[in-house]
Amino acid sequence: MTTTTTPPGSSRDASAAPPPARRSAGALLLRSVRSNMRQYGMLIALAFIVVLFQIWTDGTLLLPNNVSNLIQQNGYILILAIGMMIVIIAGHIDLSVGSLVAFVGAVSAVMMVKHDMPWVLALVLSLLIGAVAGAWQGFFIAYVGIPSFIVTLAGMLLFRGLTQIVLEGQSLAPFPEGFQNIAKGFIPEMGPYTQYHNPTLVLGLLAVAFLLLRERRDRKRQLAYELDVLPTGLWAAKCVAMTAAVVAFTLTLASFHGVPVVMLIMCGLLIALGYVMRNAVIGRHVYALGGNKAAAKLSGVKDKRVTFLVFVNMGVLAALAGCVYAARLNAGTPQAGLNFELEAIAASFIGGASMSGGVGTVMGAVIGGLVLGVLNNGMSLVGIGTDYQQVIKGLVLLAAVGFDVWNKRKAGR
Repeated sequence: MTTTTTPPGSSRDASAAPPPARRSAGALLLRSVRSNMRQYGMLIALAFIVVLFQIWTDGTLLLPNNVSNLIQQNGYILILAIGMMIVIIAGHIDLSVGSLVAFVGAVSAVMMVKHDMPWVLALVLSLLIGAVAGAWQGFFIAYVGIPSFIVTLAGMLLFRGLTQIVLEGQSLAPFPEGFQNIAKGFIPEMGPYTQYHNPTLVLGLLAVAFLLLRERRDRKRQLAYELDVLPTGLWAAKCVAMTAAVVAFTLTLASFHGVPVVMLIMCGLLIALGYVMRNAVIGRHVYALGGNKAAAKLSGVKDKRVTFLVFVNMGVLAALAGCVYAARLNAGTPQAGLNFELEAIAASFIGGASMSGGVGTVMGAVIGGLVLGVLNNGMSLVGIGTDYQQVIKGLVLLAAVGFDVWNKRKAGR
């Protein structure tokens, strides 16, 4: 009796294991969705919430004035969420940001209202105060070794008390108009009359060009390393969908007063810190430190310096959020910043952060913040009370963290 063997390079062997290049479009799409489950899931959830409240409010949610108001109302929370996401990725937490927001707002009010300091100088000094506060906490966490929960809990009490001392229990107002424009202003109109805000249209075109160029660059890089990419048709459809979303958003803002100043600030932070976390060495070290501190130290990561810089960055962003919030209120008040740390932490976890650290993106923090912001705005428009709003937001946070736990258990099988 004779037996035949099939050579490794025969057609039968090839049919049993098709090469990666022949994978179906559906398989590639499914793999892409699975690898970005949290981010895609939150984008879908955000789109669903927007559509739901757009119908529920009879179209009020996406009116140009309400969209601008939504951005300005949530600008300081989104700024805090970006910083908090980086802190959580590094494996830490910061409970002091709400109190630091209040303290910086109080100090800026004293400088501008009591001492007539130019608002630009006061803004710069406020950011420096935030950096010093972040460095102070970062020193105890990184170099003394006290857990971040304890240090920032102490900071929460300390900065809240200093706020009361600085303001003597009273609010200070008003701020100069230039300072108020940080939170309430829009970029000025230029060019001929077109029924739309011309600078906003230009910024929208630049945003589309930036996104398309980045998508093309990422696709080329994946092909160069022989990684799986979406088929050309699906990739083109993705680009068209992104372009349509940006154009619709741009036209909505351009039909009102244009892009709010606070949105420019957020976009600048998103681009700068997103690049740092994706491409810079310090960003990769933050992910490594949060993912596995022992392995990161053995790989040469200077864990103390990275942790210190993470909290300095958080302090600066908290100071910026404090200035934006004070400018929106047009007053420095002792009650500012209450529960802001909880909102920022919730936005980070909803946006894809992991309790164990090492996971998350800056864009995810913005998406999580927008989910909370649209929920707040939509529920207010339909007349849902603040008590029920808190219940719903708590359930959303629980669902997001529960999904993270479930996803990890599934991946570990």
